[in-house]
Amino acid sequence: MKDKAILTQDSIALLRLLIACPSISRAEENTAAIIEDFFKDRDIPTQRKANNIWAYNKYYSPEKPTILLNSHHDTVKPNTGYKRDPFAATVEGDILYGLGSNDAGGCLVSLIAVFLYYYERADLAYNFCLAASAEEEVSGVNGIESIVGDLGPLSFAIVGEPTLMHLAIAEKGLMVLDCTAHGASGHAAREEGDNAIYKAIAAINWFTSYTFPKESPYLGPVKMSVTVIQAGSQHNVVPATCDFVVDVRTTDAYSNEETLAIIQANVAATVKARSTRLRSSAIDPAHPIVQAGISLNRKTYGSPTMSDQALLPIPSLKLGPGDSARSHMADEYIYLSEIEEGITLYIAILDQIL
Repeated sequence: MKDKAILTQDSIALLRLLIACPSISRAEENTAAIIEDFFKDRDIPTQRKANNIWAYNKYYSPEKPTILLNSHHDTVKPNTGYKRDPFAATVEGDILYGLGSNDAGGCLVSLIAVFLYYYERADLAYNFCLAASAEEEVSGVNGIESIVGDLGPLSFAIVGEPTLMHLAIAEKGLMVLDCTAHGASGHAAREEGDNAIYKAIAAINWFTSYTFPKESPYLGPVKMSVTVIQAGSQHNVVPATCDFVVDVRTTDAYSNEETLAIIQANVAATVKARSTRLRSSAIDPAHPIVQAGISLNRKTYGSPTMSDQALLPIPSLKLGPGDSARSHMADEYIYLSEIEEGITLYIAILDQIL
């Protein structure tokens, strides 16, 4: 068992290394190497697939259930609002600045610290699998989804994302729909054609007014937003088609397939989902890991933002240091004290079930 103060110091040092090494989604090979070296220096075997790194506790037993500790080491591109060098990993007082510091570097290094804390324990009720995943920011096929089958049986997951160390027990999923309203072309000056724009307006009105019968207790209703529309080529031609895009944030009240079927049955347009793989997720509030957090005065809530939970086919809890409101912002930062608190709370929660 490791000293928590030393674990915190090592975590902050690792996070500064990760920030200083650009790791935009699909180009995380260098941060993957940093994580590999971090474990190698501690004589902990790791496995790697593409830019995903994972490891197991020293006394892993196939007879025990396994907890997945997962967070990601890729980042978005720095936005144009940065006043600081996004890769400088500058510390000012209690604040560490840098791209990926909050989303989700602080969570990742805190979970690595927790993994090290328990690594040599032979008396655990669970195994641990620590997975540092790639391509989370783009929900890429070479991220966590590509290695789940390699990790072995998993009981549940703690997914490290900034939640102020409160318990996100449900998370919205996502479907992007490409829709086409069909009419018939004609001359605008004569009573010809069947204007597809008008048909699209009727379909869009349905998206703005429809309420799904079932509502998630933690995530609320399914949310649908029309975000792109395109039709026509010149002013005097009635358009035969009108294309529009709908952003659908799904909940655990319906599967993505059920949601899509309801939409297709009600909308007078062709509706195709780009993908149904980004699913809403939830964990039973009665689950021991949730109850352990509640006992430490952690609040439960439903998260509107998406994470690798969408690609995990097991119960999962989103939990981590940092604040989701800081994610993707210019001059992103995390408090060093948040990392220290995160490590302490992760351990305090897990101690109750181990």
